[in-house]
Formats: sequence, structure tokens, C-alpha cells
Amino acid sequence: SWCIINTGPLCLMMTNGGKSTLSCSLQQRIPSSCIIAQDTFFKVACIPVDSNGFKQYDMLDALDMDQMMSEVNLWQRDPESFLAERGLTTTHTALSAEEKVFVLIVEGFLIFNYRPLNEKMDLRYFMEIPYDVCKTRRCLRVYMPPDPPGYFDGHVWPMYLKNRQEMESMTSGIVFLDGLKSKGELLASVYEDVTQEIERLMGKLPWGEGFCLYNFNTVPIVVDICLGIFPICSSNF
Repeated sequence: SWCIINTGPLCLMMTNGGKSTLSCSLQQRIPSSCIIAQDTFFKVACIPVDSNGFKQYDMLDALDMDQMMSEVNLWQRDPESFLAERGLTTTHTALSAEEKVFVLIVEGFLIFNYRPLNEKMDLRYFMEIPYDVCKTRRCLRVYMPPDPPGYFDGHVWPMYLKNRQEMESMTSGIVFLDGLKSKGELLASVYEDVTQEIERLMGKLPWGEGFCLYNFNTVPIVVDICLGIFPICSSNF
């Protein structure tokens, strides 16, 4: 039997908030985990362009969400094979061979706005950083192609406000993280949540009951973790 356990820190993300750093740190800390990143699913050849000539990266039409869901579903059906096909190691140091734990870290910036993916998660994390910090970090990074002049204030920030409003109308149960805290503090907080949720659900759900979806010789526990970043919304902008 297969027991799906979602502790999904599932968040809408704005660039430059530390989402990828936290995701990679979690992957290094959690055995048999892997990352699916939303920004690897851009439809590069057909990004929409607005009336100001800005490419509309911050909208679902710019992403191949069908392909992303296909990857998530592949992992969900057989996480051990998913890891093996990508050259990732499977280790279960804390559990017996019959109680395998697999962790999927899904990081992205429009995950809350895509209902089919959003509905797979139980816990959601939303990491906030202030407007000025987000803008400064973005200006310091090198993009290919580079951002055109005025892109942050003319497109990125307005789209954040629009997407956040949409997200809040369709999503609840979000855990907010302060993106200005140290990397160590953020990692410790989320890691503790994940391990506690695994332990809680391992003790609560009898094997063969609850969320059983597929039959395997072993009993993997599957944990979906999705991470993202948003800056703190300020009424001054």
C-alpha cells in the first residue's frame, strides 16, 4: 500500500527571496528527497508580451503546468524509480526498510494559483521579504536575457500584487515565514515541521488504511513539500 502524507509547504513565490536556497538546504538535510522547480517549466519560445513590451513571465500562461503536473504525478506514483532515473540517492536511515519515506520539494512562484497542484498539499509556507529588499536583490542578479529598464516596478511588482490577491481568494492554511531571518533559522523551522508531521502521521495512520492509492511490496510514506517566496505587500507601492 502507498500512504500519501502531505506536509506541503506550498507557496507562491516572488524572485530573489531565498526560496531556492531553502529548498536545496532541505533536500540536503532530508533523506530520499528531491526538488521540482516551477521555473524550469517556462514556455521559453512563447512568453506573452504586454502593451509596454514587457515579457509576462509572472503568469500561468508562461508556464507548461501540464508538464509540471506530469512530473509531480510521476514522482507520486513511484518516487523510488523517480529518484533512480535522475541519479538521486534513496536512503532511509531513520526507518526500517518496510517504512520508506520520500519527500518531494516543489518550489515555485505561482503554485497557489494553480488549483490542481495546490489541492495536493496540506501545509503551505509563504516566505515574505520587503519590497525594497526584493528589488535590491533582483537588481544585483544577472538574468539572461537581462531585465529591461523599469521591469520590476512596471511588471514584476504589479503582477505580484495581482497574483497575491488571487492566491488569497483561493488558498488558506498558509504558514508565513520571515524571509529576513537567517538561512539556519528558516531551515530549522521548516525541517522541524516536516519531521514532526512524518512522525505524527506514521503513528496516526494504520498501514493499509487511510490514503492508500497503489500497491507495492513496500510501504513508502510520501511527503509533498512546496516552497515559494513573496515580498511583504506594502501600501506605499
